[in-house]
Amino acid sequence: MTGEPNIARKPTEHLSGAGVIVKALQDQGVEGIFGYPGGAVLPLYDELFKTNNVRHILVRHEQAAVHAAEGYARSTGKIGVVLVTSGPGATNAVTGLTDALMDSIPIVCLTGQVPTHLIGTDAFQEADTTGITRACTKHNYLVKKSDELSDVMHEAFYVAANGRPGPVVVDLPKDILFADAPYFAPKDVRPCAYQPKTNGDLTKIEQAAELLSKAQRPIIYGGGGLINSGPAACKLLQEFAEITGFPVTLTLMGLGAFPASNPNFLGMLGMHGTYEANLAMHNCDVMLNIGARFDDRVTGRLDAFSPNSKKIHVDIDPSSINKTIDVDISVIGDCAHVIENMLILWRSRGYKSDTSKWWDQINKWRDIKSLNYVKSDKTIKPQYAIQRLYELTKDKDTFISTEVGQHQMWAAQHYHFNEPNRWMTSGGLGTMGYGLPAAIGTQVAFPKSTVIDIAGEASILMNIQELSTAVQHKLPVKIFILNNQYMGMVRQWQELLHEGRYSHSYTESLPDFVKLAEAYGAHGIRAENPKELDDKIIEMLDTDLPVIFDCVVDKDENCYPMIPSGAGHNEMLLNDEGTSIEVGDEGKVLI
Repeated sequence: MTGEPNIARKPTEHLSGAGVIVKALQDQGVEGIFGYPGGAVLPLYDELFKTNNVRHILVRHEQAAVHAAEGYARSTGKIGVVLVTSGPGATNAVTGLTDALMDSIPIVCLTGQVPTHLIGTDAFQEADTTGITRACTKHNYLVKKSDELSDVMHEAFYVAANGRPGPVVVDLPKDILFADAPYFAPKDVRPCAYQPKTNGDLTKIEQAAELLSKAQRPIIYGGGGLINSGPAACKLLQEFAEITGFPVTLTLMGLGAFPASNPNFLGMLGMHGTYEANLAMHNCDVMLNIGARFDDRVTGRLDAFSPNSKKIHVDIDPSSINKTIDVDISVIGDCAHVIENMLILWRSRGYKSDTSKWWDQINKWRDIKSLNYVKSDKTIKPQYAIQRLYELTKDKDTFISTEVGQHQMWAAQHYHFNEPNRWMTSGGLGTMGYGLPAAIGTQVAFPKSTVIDIAGEASILMNIQELSTAVQHKLPVKIFILNNQYMGMVRQWQELLHEGRYSHSYTESLPDFVKLAEAYGAHGIRAENPKELDDKIIEMLDTDLPVIFDCVVDKDENCYPMIPSGAGHNEMLLNDEGTSIEVGDEGKVLI
């Protein structure tokens, strides 16, 4: 990854390897790291003991350390940092690293390793960390010489944050941590060969702008790349949508990149997206994809995905272009730069777009009100729970994380985001157990804000031990459980595809979540009736401690609207009594 070394440079000082790492963290502006100690990284923990400049958050599991760093990174736009020991410490981090890779989250993960002379001998707590993580990181390093340590550390931060963000692993043999090592400041490091392109090709941007200007049924399809690009990209997108009058839809990872309150917003698209978003995608004539990767949860059946449209794809990652969907115009570059250039062209050339007929059609689809559900005054509907949570927190400084499942989709549908970096969820990997540690990482970054993990009773048990982390570090995260006593999304698919054979999807021995909260030193709340919901949510918000809110919801409620696997965007199920679409064997494979 590196270029030629700068022969003329001189180190600013000589330190131990562990000292170099801590110094590099400080110079990179790292405020806190998430970790778990072990034998191979004790020299590093000794260095951390000597400084107050880098806060260490002790988690209870290494997977949670990475998810916490993801929450920190996603909410701040900064790099999340993880520290784990060798062997099981590193392998426990693999799920989090894969999650970060799939969702393009910038992470630097420092892993301990056995001494260099023992590598390859099956030593105690040895694992081939660089081999294991090669497929689930953007890049990884095994440091074998102490004089390379400073360069590798600074380069790891550069690689994690630039281009398409992602996780980077630095594997650190224990003897390197003890060895004398030169330290170079970030400005003095050797040049990096990795130089991603950020400015899009102007000729292609011109072609894209001209194509959009002639569109009669245009749509903007935004993804997580907008949020990774930064607040400027999101503001520019809003400006572009308003000047053109184009409708906008967002992926699960893109929520917040365009204000949900803006009349041009059609809601989320994809498997559980709104009717109007999916129908507009299916029927558009020109599609502008900005920072999304045509994920299979969005495209559905490929040959039925927006079959009659010209497609423009803007992405900083060249490997994402034409990977899933062949496009007509591709622009490789940072979202903010490309949108800014497109705005300049639109204004300078006086482009106009008449979308009135297109909006007439979209509004007819909107009138279907696909997110409606049958209300109840006896049981709490999960959609109602999210709506009340939104209404009671929308005026607060609020961040939302989720676990994975039905509750995640209901949160995406019914909790509305008007700015980026407020929504932390596992999109690409769909990792149960993500939400609580992600909320902890977010709360570390924003100690005075309201941070809520919208959870399912099954998902929350994946990393429930992190409640101990929240209590220890006085992080008042709120866990809002939609408890339907099922692995809800599994149950829904078993109902639709397997004739109601609910094989191992019912949780028969759930804990008493109120007592569980109290056992950890947190606050527990339970609500079972819609009439008590508001008061209990207010109680949750007014509590200074971490909270588990056990919200008992209708256990038979399915998540709609929905595109069945193997169906096109124009074949949506709106409710249990809606259009019956038979899912074939090919569709079942795609779940």
